[in-house]
Amino acid sequence: MGIRFTVLSSGSTGNATVIAYEDIKLMIDAGFSARRIDELLAEREVTGSELNGILVTHEHSDHIKGLGAVARKYNLPVYANELTWAAMEKHIGAIPDENRRMFGTGETRDFGSLRVESFPVSHDAAEPVGYCFYDGKEKLSVVTDLGYASDRVMQAISGSDVLVLEANHDVEMLRMGRYPWNLKRRILGDMGHLSNEAAGEVMSLLMNGRVKRTYLAHLSREHNMLDLAKMSVREAMEDRGCFFKDSEFKLCETYYDRPTPWDKVGDL
Repeated sequence: MGIRFTVLSSGSTGNATVIAYEDIKLMIDAGFSARRIDELLAEREVTGSELNGILVTHEHSDHIKGLGAVARKYNLPVYANELTWAAMEKHIGAIPDENRRMFGTGETRDFGSLRVESFPVSHDAAEPVGYCFYDGKEKLSVVTDLGYASDRVMQAISGSDVLVLEANHDVEMLRMGRYPWNLKRRILGDMGHLSNEAAGEVMSLLMNGRVKRTYLAHLSREHNMLDLAKMSVREAMEDRGCFFKDSEFKLCETYYDRPTPWDKVGDL
């Protein structure tokens, strides 16, 4: 059957992704109202009652806005590390003790036959993480909200068949934009967000592996555009000697206002 996924929506206004394998469905983050999450799920013919749990990357509002409401509505377990739990508790409301699940950074958990690994990323949150998903044959990695790709990140996502990777901003658009300088400095810093060029550099280091597709995620509506992100990532890869045909590798889009089509990790 293989690992399937859909990025329900991704951007500075909210983020949520669904991973499906056999009879398991997991959602990463819940950065929209419960009503909006239900709408996005319905667009991909999923209901909240089909979910087996929610994995949390970090406590920023664009990742947990609807977390408490969705978890309570569908009686879902919520998985996060200790510092993220502490940082988000006052924002998400009461979660029953039996649904408060600790998932430590660097730990691996099995959900049926699907193995999930948590790994640390560099971002200005309590203890932010990314996630890798394995079924013994295929690997999907989801990593957004990071200022740079550390050796630990690169180790975690190497060998991925498909990657969901942040390409948040075009550096010049951000520098010329309306944000105050302290916010620009935060985004550009090592605990901020990955630029298009930085995403291209990450991909150039992975292209000698088995990666088939990369979904460019968490694009800024203020300081990026889909076509620009894809062009800039490709150019950054080519500058580092990585040339590819679309039949061999594809850069794919995510959207701030609608889900991506269901994708199967093992497909070409």
